Amino acid sequence: MNRNKISQLSDQADSLRRHIITMNCYAGSGHPGGALSAVEIIVYLFSEVLRINSGNPHDPNRDRFILSKGHACLVLYAALADKGFFSPEEFKKLRHVGGMLQGHPDRLKTPGVEFNSGSLGQGFSFALGCALGAKLTKCENDVYVLLGDGEMNEGQIWEGLMFGAFHHLDNLVAIVDYNKLQSDDYSRNVTGLEPLYDKLVAFGWHVQEIDGHDFLQIGNAFDLAKKKKKQPSIILAHTVKGKGISFMENVPKWHGSLCPTGKEQEKAFIECGLENR
Repeated sequence: MNRNKISQLSDQADSLRRHIITMNCYAGSGHPGGALSAVEIIVYLFSEVLRINSGNPHDPNRDRFILSKGHACLVLYAALADKGFFSPEEFKKLRHVGGMLQGHPDRLKTPGVEFNSGSLGQGFSFALGCALGAKLTKCENDVYVLLGDGEMNEGQIWEGLMFGAFHHLDNLVAIVDYNKLQSDDYSRNVTGLEPLYDKLVAFGWHVQEIDGHDFLQIGNAFDLAKKKKKQPSIILAHTVKGKGISFMENVPKWHGSLCPTGKEQEKAFIECGLENR
């Protein structure tokens, strides 16, 4: 990946962060921390990986992206708007009656959303079903699913890990947004996951560990996952919750459901480049 491409992707990441803060402030609520931590992953997926088309959103041969950590929907909405699935004007109606953008993704209301996620663990199970279905029908599409590290506490995830390895779902790539925080506290203080890499290897998955904000590492990881055969892939992406907004970074309360106000809002606008817009 050359410098120009990395610069282009970085500009897109900046744009998504502006969208996230804008939506968060329009709604007066939301889950900004986990949306901001996933920005680089989502930018790379939607720009360089996913075969999707806003002009034909129900194409049976499209790739599927499932946001299993549905509370982080601000980053998904930002990416879908940038891909032309709907106008950014919809951001103003986030979490408002009559708006198409709900507090958690809703496939019946929002173009481009594949699954009504938010009940943690269920998006991963749905993604596994999509991948197996594609195998059985000999469809060439791929399935990508983004999980939160807090979500890894769910028993349903570990059942799914067994299922994916047993069925050799090499058309599935899972990404863990490993930002070390969940709703109430640091993840290590709730239910520790480590040694997570070793556990996932033991469950039969092809595992990679990367910096989830480094586009070069992200790109290399997706390329390698695509080449892996007879084994599902999972990418442990180490990230910073609230990335890009200094007072949100690594602070548990910014999981949600709140938005910056007063001086904090002014600071957030400056740091994401909204003060001149």
